[in-house]
Amino acid sequence: MSVSATNDWSIGIYKGTSAWNFFQSPDILNPVLTAGHVTDVRAEFVADPFWIKDGPTWYMFFEVMNSAVGRGEIGLATSRDCCNWKYDRIVLREPFHLSYPFVFKCGEEFFLVPESAAANRIALYRARDFPHSWEYIKPLVEEPLADHALFRRRDTWWLFAGAQPKLHDGLRLFFADELTGPWTEHPKSPIVRGDPRIARPGGRMLVLGETVIRYAQDCFPTYGRALNAFEIVTLSKMDYQEHSFSQKPVLSPGKSGWNMHGMHHIDPYELQEQQWIACIDGYKRKLRIEFEY
Repeated sequence: MSVSATNDWSIGIYKGTSAWNFFQSPDILNPVLTAGHVTDVRAEFVADPFWIKDGPTWYMFFEVMNSAVGRGEIGLATSRDCCNWKYDRIVLREPFHLSYPFVFKCGEEFFLVPESAAANRIALYRARDFPHSWEYIKPLVEEPLADHALFRRRDTWWLFAGAQPKLHDGLRLFFADELTGPWTEHPKSPIVRGDPRIARPGGRMLVLGETVIRYAQDCFPTYGRALNAFEIVTLSKMDYQEHSFSQKPVLSPGKSGWNMHGMHHIDPYELQEQQWIACIDGYKRKLRIEFEY
């Protein structure tokens, strides 16, 4: 008999009063999505949720760790109220690991940029038939970078991506005039070096007027421990500066239950002034017992 510990990631919904103050609401039963909700593959866990609203429906894309093949695939769930979710299906799989499915709309088209560091690239996909069918367009950056945050501001596209994926301690920055590139690395990149507390991206970049917020995983002393927020105070093609936005983590482990050992991802949405909602993830450790015969 052998005993090992695994991290049981699942997905929840938090409410909030601002982009840096979120909490468990008593009217939401978390987690809203677990490996047990996945019906078309044998899932080990679900994590890294991103969502987008189209018409009356919310679409959530997330990593499904397919234990049968030992790699991540991109799953989909839908909701009409942000709180009650129905698992749909796997919508994107490749012969390499996928996770962190950043979904967004540009013009009238939907795009998906999942983490594909195992294929040594950050890959851009476009919806052929949203939300179920996606076509590969091109690599944005051809390097093994982990997680990423992509947004457009003042006619420039910006791409933040985690360097040193196994160490979680570096952050690279790229920019482009067009989504499809060419992408240029910022002269100050890496903008974080050797600091696993603030480097690895932890969700969608948030632009609130002139304020830009970057969410970062706190991976010290362990991966996926908590999530912090940083305000970008200078962002140009020549310069970059940021500072901590909040004195306490945006997300931190719960005292017990599904997220008691860590939280590392957020995709926030402002419903109205001082009323926010976010899809988040968290994990608890569980023991796996295997019998040898």
